[in-house]
Amino acid sequence: MAGYVTGWKLPRNGERERLLERFPPKYERTIADHVTLQTGATEDTPLPRDVEARIVGHGDDDDSLECLVVEIDGTTDRPDGSTYHITWSLGEGRRARESNDVLRERGWQRLDRPIPIELEAAKFKW
Repeated sequence: MAGYVTGWKLPRNGERERLLERFPPKYERTIADHVTLQTGATEDTPLPRDVEARIVGHGDDDDSLECLVVEIDGTTDRPDGSTYHITWSLGEGRRARESNDVLRERGWQRLDRPIPIELEAAKFKW
């Protein structure tokens, strides 16, 4: 049985396209889809609340995975101890969940200026 993820989706109202223009994906497969709050959620898990979000950094393993670090209501720290992020692009054989490893092992570069973004509360199967 598939589990659920709760978090926030990057809306397809032009916000995603604007960010893709500003941060052209470096690797073959563009993801640029969501920010995870919780994995292992169930069908009954409620949606997360609305948040204030900003892109504050960029992570890249200089091989085949890049992600954007997101600040949610003033913090980049996810409740599970990882970092809020949007997996941006992936190379061959990579999986989005590996962004957590890259951020933990290699860190990330802070942007000169945070970029406010719109996010929509969501729950989806993984």
